[in-house]
Amino acid sequence: MPYVKVYIHCVWSTKNRIQMLQTADVRNKLWQHIIENSRNKGIFIDTVSGYSDHCHCIISLSTDQSIQKVIQLIKGESSYWINKNRLTEQKFEWQDEYFALSVSESMIEKVRGYIMKQEEHHRKKTFQEEFDEFIAKYKF
Repeated sequence: MPYVKVYIHCVWSTKNRIQMLQTADVRNKLWQHIIENSRNKGIFIDTVSGYSDHCHCIISLSTDQSIQKVIQLIKGESSYWINKNRLTEQKFEWQDEYFALSVSESMIEKVRGYIMKQEEHHRKKTFQEEFDEFIAKYKF
């Protein structure tokens, strides 16, 4: 049996980056739901958090999973769940795009800390500002 431990830091935003996840209560319910639903689908979520317009997630892929399929399952089911439970005033959607980066074992604690401090982090810098800096730095 193969042993695979591959950490992927995934980030995606709400449709048009609209701040639909307004309260900490809504966000916490969503993060908990993503963890539970992913577990039921055989997706290992190491860490999940975010802010009013985006989600960060560390996943660990198994041998038969692809990044694209796992993110599609998480985003699709979670937006369905948000709408079914009427957690937002308007119809909720995630943006189609996402980005995913591998995380080395030596950096996993640092990335976990960064993800878990999203509320504090985005009081100083918006998701858009941070995204623009990331794109400029890595010249995408």
